Amino acid sequence: MEEFAEFASSAMPGLLRYGHALTGNPHDGADLVQSVLERVGSRWASVVRRGGDPLAYTRRAMANAHVSRWRRGRRENLVAAIPDRAAAGTRDPFDDEPLWAALRALPARQRAVVVLRFYEGLTEAEIADALGISTGTVKSQNSKAMTTLRGRLTARAEGKAL
Repeated sequence: MEEFAEFASSAMPGLLRYGHALTGNPHDGADLVQSVLERVGSRWASVVRRGGDPLAYTRRAMANAHVSRWRRGRRENLVAAIPDRAAAGTRDPFDDEPLWAALRALPARQRAVVVLRFYEGLTEAEIADALGISTGTVKSQNSKAMTTLRGRLTARAEGKAL
């Protein structure tokens, strides 16, 4: 367990940044990191025994968990009564930041590729390994994401509706 604790403490800052970028919210990102590290910690012996990169394994687990949460969250939730007013919540300081808004609007896989490539500085091969996809898929997802981001940011700069 000491080895896992060392891994978790050294990888935590990068994982939190990755979780924030994946979810678009620092609190949800921290929850994602915590739940994935709990699962990785319980399987640490088998993760190390496989001989792969534990950080890549953890990032892949985070991407998969985020997509699974997103799919579950899209389902309709029925309530007994409609609330009288919306709950007051704290605003994320990045809510009005155009790049973050455009990044949050990307599909999960495209967002993961962009975050790992430009935020974490991984190579295409490392991203492919981390997400369990081919290098060609990394390239195509990055291309699609960059086209979408450029279009949204250009439209916003020109004052057009997104």
